[in-house]
Amino acid sequence: MMFYTLTKSAISRLNAALAASVMGCVFALAPFDEGAAQAETAAVDPVLTVVAAPDAPEVVLDRAALEALPREVVRTKTIWTDGVTEFEGVSLHTLVQELGLNGDEMSFVALNDYAVTIPLVDAVEGGPILADTMNGVPMSVRDKGPLWVIYPFDANADYQAEQYYARSIWQLHRIQPTP
Repeated sequence: MMFYTLTKSAISRLNAALAASVMGCVFALAPFDEGAAQAETAAVDPVLTVVAAPDAPEVVLDRAALEALPREVVRTKTIWTDGVTEFEGVSLHTLVQELGLNGDEMSFVALNDYAVTIPLVDAVEGGPILADTMNGVPMSVRDKGPLWVIYPFDANADYQAEQYYARSIWQLHRIQPTP
């Protein structure tokens, strides 16, 4: 399914052209609702691909699959946001358990192929989450989505260190074994 974004002026020009070209018939195009189109495609588009081991098949999760997993909320300040921000998503702990990830570490890859290595010892209860909403709004790519690894910086002072800031990858779309 493809969606095309039309500006208001383009809609007006199309309405005028249609009205002029069709004898006695009047057509009106409804304004394009970009938010609704994004929500519709986001519901079925893959959000995260996970490869548990080098020879394992890929597991592809869409937003609905991620939302079906137990969710956690982290309220914290970050070095990238103003004030306390509320993040919600699946915990790394839950994801590791549900998908059977093992080994010492995994590579977390962003949409632009930037990658960080996160040791699986970070996958503890009360640890980082793969946030897909910020302040109750699903995160778009423009807002560091679709997923952002968020550590509870305010809840644990140990997380207020460069190594954890560096692991807080945004626009996450793939988890795979470290090469």
